Amino acid sequence: MGRKPSCVMIYLIMMLLVNENNAMITESPTPQPQPTGNLPMYGSTPGSLHPQECGPRCTSRCSKTAFKKPCMFFCQKCCSKCLCVPPGTYGNKQFCPCYNNWKTKRGGPKCP
Repeated sequence: MGRKPSCVMIYLIMMLLVNENNAMITESPTPQPQPTGNLPMYGSTPGSLHPQECGPRCTSRCSKTAFKKPCMFFCQKCCSKCLCVPPGTYGNKQFCPCYNNWKTKRGGPKCP
């Protein structure tokens, strides 16, 4: 007399088959290139910048402050985390929630 397969073994085999089928179905499509250029919202929405684009965006953001060095330091730190910088030299943080919601230990805004 042969051994009967246990319920656990059958369950494991079924899960393996289900996972293999889902892996085939859930493959992500080829990523599309990010838009570049002077589009008004480019760089102002979360994740729309490349890390090397943070410097010029932060230079523009910090251009009118009297505290350029700390502004640039924190702007670049925030940009590298969020990959976006709000448009303009002040405000407009609603365009980049990550940039807006990152706070200091005291609860103040971390990003300029």
